[in-house]
Amino acid sequence: MKAHKLLLLLLVAAATIFAGSAYGRKNHKINSKTEKEIIGYFSKTLNNEPCDFENRATVRAEQIQKAREQVWQAWRNAVNNYDEEKLPSLGMLEQREITCWDLPAELEPSATMPFYWGVNEKLSDNSQKYPMFLYMHGSGSKRQEWENGLRFSLGTFHKPAAYFVPQIPNAYGELYRWAIQSKQWAWEKLLRLLFLNNDIDHNRIYFFGISEGGYGSQRLASFYADYLAGAGPMAGGEPLKNAPMENLANIAFSLRTGSEDHAFCRNILTAKAGEVADSLSKIHPELYKHFIETIPGYGHGIDYAPTTPWLAQFSRNPHPKYFHWEDFDMYGRHRKGFYNIRVNETSSLNQNERTCYDVKIENNTVTIDVKNVTYTTTHKWGNIDMLFAKNYSTANTGNITLFLNETLFDLGKPVKIVLNGTEVFNDTVQPSIKAMVESCALFFDPERIFPAAINIDIAKKNGYIY
Repeated sequence: MKAHKLLLLLLVAAATIFAGSAYGRKNHKINSKTEKEIIGYFSKTLNNEPCDFENRATVRAEQIQKAREQVWQAWRNAVNNYDEEKLPSLGMLEQREITCWDLPAELEPSATMPFYWGVNEKLSDNSQKYPMFLYMHGSGSKRQEWENGLRFSLGTFHKPAAYFVPQIPNAYGELYRWAIQSKQWAWEKLLRLLFLNNDIDHNRIYFFGISEGGYGSQRLASFYADYLAGAGPMAGGEPLKNAPMENLANIAFSLRTGSEDHAFCRNILTAKAGEVADSLSKIHPELYKHFIETIPGYGHGIDYAPTTPWLAQFSRNPHPKYFHWEDFDMYGRHRKGFYNIRVNETSSLNQNERTCYDVKIENNTVTIDVKNVTYTTTHKWGNIDMLFAKNYSTANTGNITLFLNETLFDLGKPVKIVLNGTEVFNDTVQPSIKAMVESCALFFDPERIFPAAINIDIAKKNGYIY
C-alpha cells in the first residue's frame, strides 16, 4: 500500500514537472530581449513603417497586469525617444506661453499651429487630475478668434481644467477646417501625448468649439468617440452624414445653437441631431447622453457658459459593452479601429458605401452585426446635401480583429461570437504579448492594452485565435 502511494506521488510529481516545463515554454515573461523587440516595433509604427510583431508568446492570467505595465512602459520609452515636438509641461494658462507644432507638409504645406496649453485654475486636491478640453475657434480673423478662445478658457469655461487652445494655421478654403487630415494628425498626436501625461485624467478628455470649431468638434466627436468623455459643439450643426450620431453611444454630447441661426441651416441641423439623439436614447436608455437645443430668440451669438460644466460631469467608459461604429471616411481617411475592434479588411464594396459594426457583449457572448450602409439625400440647401435616409444591407466580406480583456470577459471561460446571427467562434482564448503590443500601438491608450484577440473572417463566417 505504501509502495502504491509512493508510486502515485512520483507519477503526480513527474506530470507536474512535465506540465510546468511545457507551460514555461509557452508562457513568456517580458525580459530585456522581448522589451527591445517591443520598443523596436513601436518605433516603426510611430514612423509609419510597415511591420509585424512576430512574438506570439502567451501570458498566464496572473501575469496580465504586470505584462500590460511593461508594454506600456515600452511604449512610453518609444514615444519619449521619438523625434518630434512634444507638449510642454503643464503651466498656468494666464502666463500666455505659446508653443508651436509644424504639421506634415504632405498634408498641409507651410502649416505651423501655435497653441496655448495650461490650466485655468489649480486643483484644490493634489491627488486629483485635470480634465482636459481641446477648444477649436471660429472663422474670421484667426488671431482674434484664437485670443477669444484663450479669454473664454480663462474666464467663461469650466474650472479647474487644462486647456489646449490652438490657432488654425491657414485661414482660407478647406484649410480653415478643424477635421481635415492635417488636423487629424495633430489631434492623434495630442491624444497620444496626453495619455503619457500624469497630470491629465485620461478618461476626462473633451473636444468642443464655436461656429467653425462647432462643425469641427461635431465631426471629430463621431470620429474619435472612443477617446472622449464628451464633446460640445456650439453655434454649429453638421449634416449628420458627416458626423453619425450612432457613434456617440458612450459619450456625453452637447450641441447648442440659436433658433434664429439660419446660415447654412445650422438651426435645422441642430434640431435634426436632437431628434436622432432622442430616438437613439429611447432604444438605449442608459446611453446617448445629450444636451441638444436650439435656443429661442438667439442667432449666431449664444451664451457659451453652460457647455463645459455640463460636459465635465461625465467620464469616459473605455470598455463599453455596447457600441455602434459607422466607419466613415473624414476628408478621405478612415480610422483603423474603434473601442476594441480593428479593421483588417473593409466590408465596403465601393466609395459610396460605409460599414457599420453594432457590438453587444453579455455573459461572455459577443453579438456583432456587420452591415453596409448607403445614404440617399432627402433634402438639399442649394447644392449642399443636408438631410438623408439610410439603407442597410448585411455585409458579406471583410476581416476584423476583436480585442478582449478581463474587464469585458471572463478569460478563463469560453468566449462565444455571433456574427450576423451565426455562431462563428466558441472557445477559450489565450492571452498573448502580440495582442497587447498591437492593441497598444493601434490605440496608444493605457486603458486599451488588450491581452487577447480573435480574428473574424466575415466572408467565411469564421473566427479564429489571432
